[in-house]
Amino acid sequence: MDFSGATLWLTGLPGAGKSTIAEAVGESLRGRGARVEILDGDRLRTNLSADLGFSAADRAEHVRRTGFVARLLATNGVTVLVPVIAPYSEVRSGVREQHEAHGCPYFEVHVATPAAECMRRDPKGLYRRAAAGELSGLTGYDAEYQEPGEPDLRLDTTTTDIATARDAVLGMLTRAVASSAHLSFTEGDEEVLDGGKRLYPL
Repeated sequence: MDFSGATLWLTGLPGAGKSTIAEAVGESLRGRGARVEILDGDRLRTNLSADLGFSAADRAEHVRRTGFVARLLATNGVTVLVPVIAPYSEVRSGVREQHEAHGCPYFEVHVATPAAECMRRDPKGLYRRAAAGELSGLTGYDAEYQEPGEPDLRLDTTTTDIATARDAVLGMLTRAVASSAHLSFTEGDEEVLDGGKRLYPL
């Protein structure tokens, strides 16, 4: 696949598997020669949004800033993977609209792992801290998460392993841009497309 640039936003609860899927997709795309950037939420908070807190307004602003950076990269030929919660539907829609206004491909992937499983995994200890009263405003625990109504792809990592999720994302990309100037096929891409018929949607 030879992309001229696109943004894939992986939204979902903390612990859903967003970053793991993004890393797997990124590794595969880099192996095919794509220019890839993963916008990690923690690094963005530290460097791009250090002045913001976790109020609804600040969360929305953080997503808008992240979307702006993603669009800049994508319009300059980078495939951008964004494993960031982005809890509010209206703000996510705004990011999509900004991409579309600049003719930049944008895909929303809902990593729809159930809250109970995210709490069981708790890779950063956030749910444990929230339950102990040490942390407030955790998305999906005591702060709202608005699920996407019509994402481009929905994945549940309790029923889909990471390799299958990765291939589903690649299949979605291949299907979505196969007829555009943003992609040219190789033999390997055709294999992904064949797999996509089986995997999409999950």
